[in-house]
Amino acid sequence: MADTPAAAGLRVTQWDDEFFTEYVRENRFKPYMGTNEGAMIQVKEDLAKKKGDRINYALVNRLTGAGVTGSSTLEGNEEGMDSRSHLLTVDKIRNGVRVAEIEEQKSAIDLRQGARATLKDWIMEKTRDDIIKALGSFRSGTTIYNWMTTAEYLAIAEATKDAWLVDNADRVLFGASISNGSSNDISAALANIDTTNDLVTAARLSLLKRVAETASPKIRPIRTKGDEEWFVVFVGSRNFRNLQADTNFTAANREARERGKDNPLFTGADLLWDGMIIRKIPEIPVLSALGASSSDVEPLYLCGAQAVGMGWAKRTKSVVETFDYGDKYGVAIEEIRGIEKLHFGSGSADTDDLKQHGVATGFFSASADA
Repeated sequence: MADTPAAAGLRVTQWDDEFFTEYVRENRFKPYMGTNEGAMIQVKEDLAKKKGDRINYALVNRLTGAGVTGSSTLEGNEEGMDSRSHLLTVDKIRNGVRVAEIEEQKSAIDLRQGARATLKDWIMEKTRDDIIKALGSFRSGTTIYNWMTTAEYLAIAEATKDAWLVDNADRVLFGASISNGSSNDISAALANIDTTNDLVTAARLSLLKRVAETASPKIRPIRTKGDEEWFVVFVGSRNFRNLQADTNFTAANREARERGKDNPLFTGADLLWDGMIIRKIPEIPVLSALGASSSDVEPLYLCGAQAVGMGWAKRTKSVVETFDYGDKYGVAIEEIRGIEKLHFGSGSADTDDLKQHGVATGFFSASADA
């Protein structure tokens, strides 16, 4: 009796599914991804089942009225709900490798396995970098501006940047004091950040948290098991270094957490402070020469619910090609998705006066190591 082999097409589908699951699971932002509105990175796959290049994220603001009590009439006194939307655009992303000496790769399936690690590293880094890029962006109308580098920052018109700050002044902190940004002139605010008084510390993280909690609308924390509420703060290498140099911060993580070699002060793992999880992301870039006396400034991002939207129209798919009369095989991966910081309007119309919904941004002095 002959065995029945699995069809090659089925093996390819299984490979693609496993690849997608593994690379998403191993992404450093994965713990904060979810499909509901309470997730920090809200994932949607609406377009996987229908055509289109944009996914809609909806916001229904909480009710703020007093309601009625006792025998008072509710009919006619109902409170209207204020809803807003953010349209996220998806695009095709792909990369591939070509392998010579095909005698080492006997089939397309083997080739996929051989290229698996290289392609997975690329797509993981691409996704990570796109999330960081989203956190460091802002939206004006339908245009998305990125200022991940000094050159990108300088290329954006001052009036455009200042308009963003006007709309988001209640969720941005420049250094040690809210008053540093009171001019609503972002270049002037950054120039107020000096290398002595405006380093990030535990107390200044707590100030940024209060900024998030008192913003309008306020930034909602994410909920974990046990109904605990946390914010997640993503910091670059220099801000993480300065936090570790703060004696109050160090003492809290030394004395209130596990002793020994597994303490995060030794391992570089996530730190905790005042209801915040501090996670180092070394790839967060520095804005050079924008602080006082042309000093360096590094942003950090305090994130709550619906900080970032991640929309898929097509999950990862692998494609195999042959080249050079069959002497070489190539394998590519592709997906259609988009990653954006979520913005919702705060003005009279749906998208007027856009605010970054789930992110409070802090800018702190971060000089290079001597």
